Amino acid sequence: MKINVSALPLAEQKKEALIVFFQGSENLLPSGNNTLKKQLETLLKKSSFKGEAGQTAIFPGAESQIIVAGIGKANTFHNGLLEQAAGAAVRTGQAAGLKSFAVTATIKLKEVSEADYQLLVGRGACWGSYEYLKYKTTKKKKTTPTLSFAGTIKDRTAIKRAQAQGTALLSTADVANGPGSDSTPENIAQWAKEMAKENGLSCQILGDAELAKKGCGGILAVSQGSAKGAKMIILKHAGTDKKAKPIVLVGKTVTFDSGGISLKAGKGMGWMRYDKCGGMAVLSAMQMIARMNLKTPVIGILGAAENMPGANAIRPGDIITAYKGKTIEVLNTDAEGRLVLVDAIGMALDFKPAAIVDVATLTGAVIVALGSAAAAVLSNNEKLTQSLISAGATAGERLWPLPLYKEYTDDIKSDFADLCNISKSNGAGTATAAAFLQEFVPEDIPWAHIDIAGTAWLESPKPHQAPGATLFGARLLAQWILQK
Repeated sequence: MKINVSALPLAEQKKEALIVFFQGSENLLPSGNNTLKKQLETLLKKSSFKGEAGQTAIFPGAESQIIVAGIGKANTFHNGLLEQAAGAAVRTGQAAGLKSFAVTATIKLKEVSEADYQLLVGRGACWGSYEYLKYKTTKKKKTTPTLSFAGTIKDRTAIKRAQAQGTALLSTADVANGPGSDSTPENIAQWAKEMAKENGLSCQILGDAELAKKGCGGILAVSQGSAKGAKMIILKHAGTDKKAKPIVLVGKTVTFDSGGISLKAGKGMGWMRYDKCGGMAVLSAMQMIARMNLKTPVIGILGAAENMPGANAIRPGDIITAYKGKTIEVLNTDAEGRLVLVDAIGMALDFKPAAIVDVATLTGAVIVALGSAAAAVLSNNEKLTQSLISAGATAGERLWPLPLYKEYTDDIKSDFADLCNISKSNGAGTATAAAFLQEFVPEDIPWAHIDIAGTAWLESPKPHQAPGATLFGARLLAQWILQK
């Protein structure tokens, strides 16, 4: 999608569709726009549209069709609903064959700044235009939709950022949605290398031989049951602040998760290609950061591996040695993501970072705790936790903090090695998984773990998005770096 600015009022835009947002029954058009407001009053009298979150309706107009999109009531509003409304409006328009859209440059919504409104709506419109069509034999004709912000805008920074971030999301989406046969560790590494070259990032790829030489026993243990080798992908954004220590973003990138010897149930296993979504969020965030040319140096590390039950697969009860030397008793091969992450976190430490944030579809327990409404954040640093929660609120990706009590660490102590890879009590699955990761982070390094297992994937379509990867985490990570 291409985003631009036009000084003409919304009602005078020569676009196929005009998008108007509603909070409940109240339209959010700024002052002026009186003719359009009266037209909407007439149209909505006989409509079932109530301005609920995710609700849209399309009406014929004199020159342009009018799409109304709801963000719900004021007492339930969060920024994500505005971005979703923009996505839903574009999806509604595209379903009707429309490809050019316009919205007002400002909005009558006190909870959101003008810049945040433009970023959320522009990015949401981009994301709403996406569908995964690679394997559709009846191809839809590819077009590039446009979105115009109507009115006078003195500072176009937010709109440029919306274009940069929306482009990054769309660029990464096919890789994120690709099946295990396509989005292999090798193919993701190659894609990352090409993306880095296009966006001014440096890229280093470590394969099995290099990982073995370094002693990365975690990721190699996960991949040893697969015919496809592991890859550690390291992307670097130099930033303009040459004196600053880098921030390191780490993403779990398990390209397909069968569970290994601890085999998952066959029903629903097909969507386990989603287990790479932490890495996909980091991949997209790194592209956003590069496209916005942010001052902070940032390093993105993706641990990419396939977890399969081949003849050489790791067995429950095996003991492995992770990068940096700690030993791990593997009690369950389906708790593989944390084995990948500890090697990636170890590599992050080599860069002497200011902070480390890892993103992973790590535990089913977080879905029980939070569903798909928010991701969990667990950290050794309260200031870092709050800054991530704040960035997520602005970016429309909500986080909820969970504790890291000593009891959770005690629960992963092994009788035969330094640690077990799962809790011995089978309780507090999200917290004990994070406690396991924490054991590989020095106390003086701020670190946070974001568990996106419940927010990373849609199994069925929503008004704002087609089924598949949500790329949850990319938006909040980019916002967090932007706020530094």
